[in-house]
Amino acid sequence: MRKGFIQAGKFIAFLAVGILLLWIAFRTVNFKALVSDLKGANYYWLILSILFGLFGYMSRARRWIILINPLGYNPKYWNTFHSMMSGYLANLALPRIGEITRCVALGKKEKIPVDQLIGTVVVERTIDFISLLIIMFGLFFTSGSRIREYLNASIIIPFREKVLSVFGAAWILWTIVIGLSAIALYMLLRYKKELRKIKFVSKIFDIAHGVINGLKTISKLKRNWEFIFHTVFIWFNYALMTWIVVFCIESTSQLSFTSSIFILVIGGLAMSAPVQGGIGAYHYFVSRGIAFLAGVSIEDGSAYAILTHESQLVLVLILGAVAFFMLSRKKQNNGNNA
Repeated sequence: MRKGFIQAGKFIAFLAVGILLLWIAFRTVNFKALVSDLKGANYYWLILSILFGLFGYMSRARRWIILINPLGYNPKYWNTFHSMMSGYLANLALPRIGEITRCVALGKKEKIPVDQLIGTVVVERTIDFISLLIIMFGLFFTSGSRIREYLNASIIIPFREKVLSVFGAAWILWTIVIGLSAIALYMLLRYKKELRKIKFVSKIFDIAHGVINGLKTISKLKRNWEFIFHTVFIWFNYALMTWIVVFCIESTSQLSFTSSIFILVIGGLAMSAPVQGGIGAYHYFVSRGIAFLAGVSIEDGSAYAILTHESQLVLVLILGAVAFFMLSRKKQNNGNNA
């Protein structure tokens, strides 16, 4: 009962943050112009964008199997895909809970230790973050001044002003963060054995051990080139998925593929915000980003953000629901066979 209340509280809290971010994203938008843009959009392009998104998810499932193989397991593709999509669906309820959900789902289906699967997901997220950094550095070489201008105007300066308004000076914030980190590290090293006696903390240590084992798998990959191929293929599909949507709106249709990669980067960073499905954060940064790049109105930028985000949200809802049904159906079948 108590756990249910805690989960419900987290859901409401994250949702409230998302709604606040949505309000910030759309508070200056002319809704009549926005609705007009959405009504006049060419939705046929969204079908192609969704298709590229599907290709990306399918490639992700195969890449996850490659990461799992060095652990001594070879899970079935569709079990892996359905477990992964059920995790993405869970992320729409609570941010980051999907990483645990998909590991638990696949662990039960394929009899794989969950803590080791969590390690492979950590590796996967690390690779994705590195890929995003590589793309970002590439953008700096091609259009660095424009990107810095946008980041300064939309992210760095507003964030710095918020920090200064709360703490008075940035060094105070860093002092607090470093101090708390040092205390936490000391307590961990000093009282490790005592902390192990606490069931919850012991479970965290076990997960950390599994994570370390998972990280080691990257040096044992037997199909390195296939792993690299899928990583490139995933991000290429994400880039196409992002670019194709510009043709839905006439005012953004002149954007080049290279320009849309910038939108992919800021969109990827926004999706890491601690809210369900990046709601609000994605709409704010992407709408401002594409308005900056294409020189269009904030209404046109917001229309693009809505079309991109909500089309992929629908894809996750459909695939996640199908995945949940397939996993549940197989469980029932296994139970009947027993």
